[in-house]
Formats: sequence, structure tokens, C-alpha cells
Amino acid sequence: MVDSTSSPHDPKAGRPAPSPEVRPEPVSSDTVAVTPQQRDASTVDTTAHFGPEFESQLAALSGDVTPEELEAVGALPSRSALLIVRRGPNIGARFLLDSDLTTVGRHPDADIFLDDVTVSRKHSQFVRTGTSFEIRDLGSLNGTYFDGVRVDSAVLTDGSEVQIGKFRLTFYASRVDLASRAGS
Repeated sequence: MVDSTSSPHDPKAGRPAPSPEVRPEPVSSDTVAVTPQQRDASTVDTTAHFGPEFESQLAALSGDVTPEELEAVGALPSRSALLIVRRGPNIGARFLLDSDLTTVGRHPDADIFLDDVTVSRKHSQFVRTGTSFEIRDLGSLNGTYFDGVRVDSAVLTDGSEVQIGKFRLTFYASRVDLASRAGS
């Protein structure tokens, strides 16, 4: 006769016997780790608070950027920029800004053709002045948004978001231009 208590299987079901329930030991409050800040409530908060400029630079390095996009942004020559569609139709599409005036709209003759009814035929334009770029709304029905705020015009910063209709595009400035601005 086989002793069923020493067998790892339940002879009735042909399956392994259930494991005995394991319960963790209760932890006493004196063994919980407490940080020095929790012990001394009078400690000064040293948390740094960064402004919108830093946040937009950080957004440019977000995890949403693919290695191919990083390479494309890194290869931008001076006086150019790149727009990458992040939301809406054509996610991942890239548009090079390398002229003094780039038109955006649903009209087939637009430099950047965005085929969606939420985009006006002549919706907006990107204007380059030196190494900086500005977005200008051209009286569109649904407006042009810069970092979530409807604008008539706005100077773009690296990593900022432009919304035209359903399209949300991230603006990436030339790294050559960013480096020269940082050095001056």
C-alpha cells in the first residue's frame, strides 16, 4: 500500500496536490524604512522646478522618438527643421522644413498636404527667419495650436507640438543650430 500523504500527486484527481498556503509574516511598524525627510518635517524641499523651455527640450528626447527619427533629426543641416506626425492620420510621417515659407493645408498645392476635413485648404504656414521657425495660422476654421494653445502665430521651440486639424506634429530644430545657440 502506498502512503498518499507522501506522494506529490493527488491520487484521486491525477494532479499535483495543492501547495500549503503560505502567508507572509506581519511586519511590525518598527521595521519599516523611514527616510530622513519623513523623520524631520522641517527639511527644506530641494526639488527643482523647470520651466517650459526645459520641458520642451526634454519632450524632444522622449521615448516616442525612434532610432530612425533620432538619426534624421541628428542629420538636419543648419537652418532646417523636421516635423513628425505623432497623432492623427499618417502617424510617423515626416516633413522637412528647409525653405523660408512652407504652406500647410488640404489644397493639393500646399507644401505640406494634410488630407483631412479638419484641415483648411490654406490652413497655416511655417516661416523661417534665420535659424528660427514660426507657425502662422491663415484664418483656418479649426485653428492652429502651439503646445495646446490656439494661436495666430508662435515661434517654435525644439520639441514643441503643433496641432493642425487632427494632426499633431512635433517640431525638431536642427541640432547644429541648437548647439550654436547654446554656445553663444
